[in-house]
Amino acid sequence: MNDTFTLFGLVDTSALELASFALALCMVILNIRQSPWAWLFSILSAAMYAVVFYDSRIYGDMSLQFFFIAVSLWGWYQWLFGGATHQGVQVSRMSPLAYLYSGLAWLIGFIAIAAFLRMFTDTDVPHIDAFLTAGSLVGQILLSRKKLENWYVWIVIDLIYIGLYLHKDLYLTAFLFAIFVVLAVIGLRTWDKSLRTQGLS
Repeated sequence: MNDTFTLFGLVDTSALELASFALALCMVILNIRQSPWAWLFSILSAAMYAVVFYDSRIYGDMSLQFFFIAVSLWGWYQWLFGGATHQGVQVSRMSPLAYLYSGLAWLIGFIAIAAFLRMFTDTDVPHIDAFLTAGSLVGQILLSRKKLENWYVWIVIDLIYIGLYLHKDLYLTAFLFAIFVVLAVIGLRTWDKSLRTQGLS
């Protein structure tokens, strides 16, 4: 399923990457719509992408997929039963302290993951892989809590990921992340509108 073929005579890909692509695209569209079903697509896409990234020696990203699966289960619960009333969390903004904690978590995650990748793997992109992996962890947690700022994180992360995946000849995934950038902008605007409707902005 991971054998390479040329899609429409344009890009080299595999059936596994193509399936992961489709599931991830559905996931983001459902996230924008605040549908809890987004987490099911997140779990399936992450499981498939773990294999794709392993074959491409992007080990930080591969490991990240297992974290995504765990957080997706938590996020699914949060969106359905979280919040003070247990009716599901609502879109909200981060506090100044949350900005500080998120920045520190990103920095510490980057340092730890980069050190691990340099010491224990044969990756040729330890630092960018670590930076993006740590940032994705932060973004996924913010998404799980329906923090508006998660979309800013994903815009930055997805833009950088495009370059990494082009470097690794994962052209379909690079194209997917270009779409993700556009969808993240749409998600930001949609969630901001939702926040204003709640009278919290």
